[in-house]
Amino acid sequence: MRAFRLVALLLLALGLTLPAAPSFAQATGQVRVKIVKAGLLAGGGAGSGVLTYRGKTYPFSVSGVSLGITVGASVGILDGGASGISEVRDCAGNYSSVGGRCALVGGANGVHLRNEKGVTMVLQGPKAGLELAANISRITIALR
Repeated sequence: MRAFRLVALLLLALGLTLPAAPSFAQATGQVRVKIVKAGLLAGGGAGSGVLTYRGKTYPFSVSGVSLGITVGASVGILDGGASGISEVRDCAGNYSSVGGRCALVGGANGVHLRNEKGVTMVLQGPKAGLELAANISRITIALR
C-alpha cells in the first residue's frame, strides 16, 4: 500500500510540473473586413476579409442583404474578433444582425453577428459615404 501511495504521489507531482497542452476546443480569431453597401429600402453589399486564427490567415468573401429602412451607399473597413470557433470552417455560413447605422461622409460602424454554428463576430471601424439604415441584415461568409 505504501508503494502505491508513493507511485500516485510521483504521478501527481509529474502531472503538475508538465506544461499544459493547448486546448483546441474553441479559440478566438481576429477578423478584418472591407465591405461596400448600397440601398434604397432594401440594401445589398459585398466585400472581402481575412480571418487570422491560430497563427494562420484565411481569406473569405462577404455578401449580404438588408430589409428595412436603408438609404444611401457606404464603404466600411471593420476589425474585431470572432469567438466560438471550433474549426475554421465554422466561420463560413449565414450571419444575422439587427441594428441601425448612420454615416454622413464619414462615421463609425459597428456590428454584432452570429451564425448557425455559434460563431460570434463583433466588428467595428470607420465608414465613408452617405447611409441611413435601420434594418435586419443577413450576411453570408464563404471561405476561399
